[in-house]
Order: sequence, then structure tokens, then C-alpha cells
Amino acid sequence: MDFTYSEEQQMLADSLRRFVDTEYTFAKRRTRAREGASFDPQIWTMLADMGVIGLTVPDGYGGFGEGPASRLVVQRELGRALVHEPVIPAGVIAAEVLSAFGSPAQKDTWLLAIASGKRIVTAAWLEPGTRYRPEGARTVARRTPAGYVLTGVKSLVWHGEAADAFLLTAKIDGGDDIGLFIVPRDSAGLTVTGYPTMDGQRAADLKLEGVALGEDAVVGAPGNGLDALSHGLDHGIAAMCAEAAGAMEKLIEITAEYLRTRRQFGQPLGAFQALQHRMADMLVQKELALSMAYVAAQALDESDPAQRRRMLSAAKVTVAKAGRFVGQQAVQLHGGMGMTDELEVGDYLKRLTMFDPLLGDSDYHVARYAGTLQD
Repeated sequence: MDFTYSEEQQMLADSLRRFVDTEYTFAKRRTRAREGASFDPQIWTMLADMGVIGLTVPDGYGGFGEGPASRLVVQRELGRALVHEPVIPAGVIAAEVLSAFGSPAQKDTWLLAIASGKRIVTAAWLEPGTRYRPEGARTVARRTPAGYVLTGVKSLVWHGEAADAFLLTAKIDGGDDIGLFIVPRDSAGLTVTGYPTMDGQRAADLKLEGVALGEDAVVGAPGNGLDALSHGLDHGIAAMCAEAAGAMEKLIEITAEYLRTRRQFGQPLGAFQALQHRMADMLVQKELALSMAYVAAQALDESDPAQRRRMLSAAKVTVAKAGRFVGQQAVQLHGGMGMTDELEVGDYLKRLTMFDPLLGDSDYHVARYAGTLQD
């Protein structure tokens, strides 16, 4: 896989950077987050018009049919700006699941709408006590003559508050087979409770009390839900790694500028060798994270499932560790100012800290990596 930017990819990166410089400034993002609105319909429409949401959606369904390399370009730029909108939940995870496993009718209804920015679909697979294990789902889908009736709860649904539908896992008749269902937001018996996360984004808990769905709500085969969900989550992990690398890149630039302008003992802080060494360590960790983002993107083309999981889990753990280091060092190098809410350095630290628990924390992925060595 070639990660050298093509002319088209460079143009896309440049246009995204101009977009965030004018339409997604720190002040605007902070204001929306404080108002409890991590999703801006106007920004979402603009991202869709730029091709960000439908980047990898097949061109027959309103997308551009690009691959993981182009997505890395986009997510790296979005990470630099800490874009709050649900690009990864909807434009990556849900879009990949529906592209690979959706029926023609589901693609016509939902995939087209995702690519155009008219609908938001996000995955609902976490439940209390499951510790990131999708196979531990306790939500039950009971078969009926008309289809299925779902009962259960889902927690920490990423951007669930803004979603028009959910890709939701449930055990078929309470057995071991897990299905993946498209559950519209307005389904009778579905309750959505939203709340903020520490990095200014939003999540939601779902409660399903006898939610009735037709046979056409099943994504893929009825008992093939884990394969469909894992396909989407793998693409989501790769996208997140690129986003985190972009956030580290921007945070290092912010910190370097602070050290160049802040003076102490008659000279810039950047003139002190000890601080130069710490900046060099941050740069090394950022380069390591970016390299592992490349590894994650390459993993998506890996035909061996065990090798694919190994590469993605290794990337997720390595990038999470690098993100914590870069974020914490940046706050410390800003001194007392780094602990205040006046600077955006704290926003980057929070986002990089939240990278670890999203889509499986480091403990989960270390265990998953070890499990592949025994396969």
C-alpha cells in the first residue's frame, strides 16, 4: 500500500485544512461543546459535500470508492482539528458494515443517506459488564412470525444521541448466535439517553423494551452479526489511529510555538536543552504513532484474520500509549497555563486520553493480540 500522497489526496488534505482553519476554529468548537452540541448539522453537511463522509462508500451508492490510504489522509487532518462530528461512527464503521454486509435494500435506504450526510448511523454493541467483548451481548432478539422483537440495553453508544439508526447486536432467541440489526431511532420501545464524554463529544445509552423489527432489519445472515460488526470496528480502529496521529502532530506544533514565544531568564523556553529533549521525545512518539497508523491501514487488506487482528491491536495499543505521552508532555511543557481551560492543549490531551477506551482499551487489545498467537 502506497502512503505517498497522490495529487488528489494532497488537494483533499489542503482543502480540509483550509476548511478547519475557517469553519472549525478552536473558539467555535469549544462554544459548541460547552453548549452540549458536539454535532453541528451545518458542519456535517459541509463535510458530506467535500466527500469526507462518503469517501470509501462505493460510487454506486453516492460515495467515491476510495481505499484506506485516502481515509488515512482525511482522518489525519480531522484529528489535527479535533473534529467532533461522527465521521468515524457513521462514515467509517456503519458505512463499511453496510457496504460489505448490507442487502441491496439496506444500501439503498441507509448507505446512500450516509454518504450524502442525510442520515447518521452508529454501532451499538457495548453493554454493562461486557468489557468490550461483542460476543458477550445480553440483548435478546426473539423470533416472531413478523420478524424479531428486541429487549435489552446498550451503553456508551458513540454519538448515539445524534443517530438516525443503530447497528445493534443481539443474541438470537437468547442462544449463542448473534445477529446485527438496523434499528431506526423512532422505533417504538426504544429510549435514547444522551450525555457528554470527557473530550467534549457525546454518547448515549439505549433501552429496548419490545422493539419490533421486520426480517429486513437483519444485516447479513441472522447469526453472522459478529463478523459484520468486527469488519466495521476494524476499519474504525484504523481510522482512529490516523486521527490520533494527526492530533499529536498538531499538539506538537502548538507546544513548539509556545516554547518559541514564552520567555524566561531573558530567553525563549525553547532555548533550554532539557525542554528540547522532551520535544524530541514527543516527536519520536508521534512518528511511531503515524507509522502504526500506516500498519493499521495496511491490516485492512490482510487476508489472514489472525494477522489482521494482530496488526490492528498492536497499532491501537501503541498509538494509545504514544497519545498519552504526547498529551501529558504538552500540558507539562505549558507549565501552569497547560492546566487551565484557556488553552486548547487541554482539549487535545482529553481527546488523546479518550482514544484508549474507544473501540477497546489497551488491556482488551493486548489480550486479543495474545489470543491470535494461540490460533
